Amino acid sequence: MLERHELEAFLTLAEELHFGRTAERLHVSTARVSQTIAKLERRIGVPLFNRTSRRVELSLLGRQLYEETRPAWSRITDAFERAVDAGRGLTGLLRVAFTGPAAGQLLVGATQAFRTRHPDCEAQIKEAHLPEVLPWLRSGVVDIALTCYPMHEEGIVMGPVLVREARMLAVPTGHPFARRATVSVEDLARVTVLQIPETLPESLREDRAPCRTPAGRPIALGPSAMTFNETLTLVGAGEGVFAVGAHTRRYFARPDVVYVPFVDAAPVDWGLVWPADGATARVRAFSEAALNLVQAPAPNP
Repeated sequence: MLERHELEAFLTLAEELHFGRTAERLHVSTARVSQTIAKLERRIGVPLFNRTSRRVELSLLGRQLYEETRPAWSRITDAFERAVDAGRGLTGLLRVAFTGPAAGQLLVGATQAFRTRHPDCEAQIKEAHLPEVLPWLRSGVVDIALTCYPMHEEGIVMGPVLVREARMLAVPTGHPFARRATVSVEDLARVTVLQIPETLPESLREDRAPCRTPAGRPIALGPSAMTFNETLTLVGAGEGVFAVGAHTRRYFARPDVVYVPFVDAAPVDWGLVWPADGATARVRAFSEAALNLVQAPAPNP
């Protein structure tokens, strides 16, 4: 196999045609360059350079090797430099996904703050349905996503909680719960709870559709839906109920669904998630910008 230092020595000498200048570029001794080229020529079996006391020239085979390897080596080094830039630098493109209109509004604000702090970075926003978030992150469609928690999944990082909202229960308009001011988590044992797809993390599925109440009473689980609108449609059709965040009452007002506050349920949390192996400088900077945005004091009236 051709080692990296051998290829670098060959390509540099082919361009400089001078052992001294080649050694300076590679930060090694002239003797080291000469030894490396000699070893490479012994392995190939023919000279790659024609040497005289006055000049160094590529041999016919040496020129052929140079012309075939230089483009490939340039692509490799360029790709490596882009990877370093993505990992350490704050330039280039950051692709950001969100789920739902409320998350979209928060993401717009975070994106504006990010662009102000890092003008050399471009942030591209894309809406995702909840089941698309993890596949998009793992396949590289997006770099980071704003979505509901919990998203405990191997290889996925959950950033700090950005938004915490009251939990409510979506019920059909004609359901007895629709006439109540509040509901309890224990009330879930009296209804059918809709599910989210099995492709989502178990932590999120258990949070939205638990199998038992805190007191241990079993909960009947109903069908699952791929999108949020589909879930609400099933609720309106009487197929079951579903736990949602308080923002749903504002953004998803429907004549067939009523949102009833829980009196004793944990809040619904939202935050940023990204692949553990994709924690680039851009991703970390965006997470910081979003956190600073939500922590900033409200302006005086």
